[in-house]
Amino acid sequence: MQLHDLKPAKGAHRRPERVGRGTGSGRGKTSGRGQKGQNARSEGFRVGFEGGQMPLAQRIPKLPGFKNPFKKIYSVVNLSKLSRFKDGTKVDVEALVEAGLVHPGKEIKILGTGGLKRKLTVEAHWFSASARDAIEKSGGSVNVLGVKRTIGPRRTAAKLPKPLPAAEGPKAAAVPAEAEAARPERQERQKKGAPAAGRAQGASDQTAEEATPPDEA
Repeated sequence: MQLHDLKPAKGAHRRPERVGRGTGSGRGKTSGRGQKGQNARSEGFRVGFEGGQMPLAQRIPKLPGFKNPFKKIYSVVNLSKLSRFKDGTKVDVEALVEAGLVHPGKEIKILGTGGLKRKLTVEAHWFSASARDAIEKSGGSVNVLGVKRTIGPRRTAAKLPKPLPAAEGPKAAAVPAEAEAARPERQERQKKGAPAAGRAQGASDQTAEEATPPDEA
C-alpha cells in the first residue's frame, strides 16, 4: 500500500452541499429557502428574537448587585466547637480538618459565638475580637496564619496628607524694558534742570524784594 492508496472510510467524508448553482443542481434559484419571507433574507433574525413579544432575557427578574471576584470564602468555626479538644491542645489546621470542622483548602475564621473554658493554642487565618478575647481569658493563645498584607511606598505616600503650599510674599510689579532703558536719561535731565530751577527761584526772590518798598519809620 502506498500513500496515494489511503482513503477515508466510506461515509466519513461528505461533500458540502452547493446551493444557488442553477436549477439543474436541485438547490438553485431560492437555494432551499422558499419564497420570500424573513427567513429568505440574508439578515434573517437575531438570536433571542421572539417575533416582537417580550423576550425571555427581559422577562425574567434580575437581582441587584454584583459578584465580587475577589471575595474570600472562609471555613467558619465558633468557639463552642472548640470545647471538644482537651486542655493544652494545639488546635491547628490539621486538627480542625480531622475533627471535620473545616473544609480542607479554605482559610479558617474563628468567631466568638458560644463559650470556651479550655486552655488552647488556636491557629487560624482570622479571629474576631470576641473570639480572641475569650481564648486569651481562658489562658490560651492565638496564632494568626498567613503573611500580613503590606502596603507599598506609593500607596503609603498617597494616603498621607498633602502638604499645604508655602505662603509667598507679594511680588513686585515687573518694570517694562522700555521704561527701564528710559530711566537713566530721565535722571540726567532732572540733574541738569535742577540748578536752572534754583537760579530762576533766586532771581524771582530778588525781584520781589526790590519791588517791595521799605517800611516807614
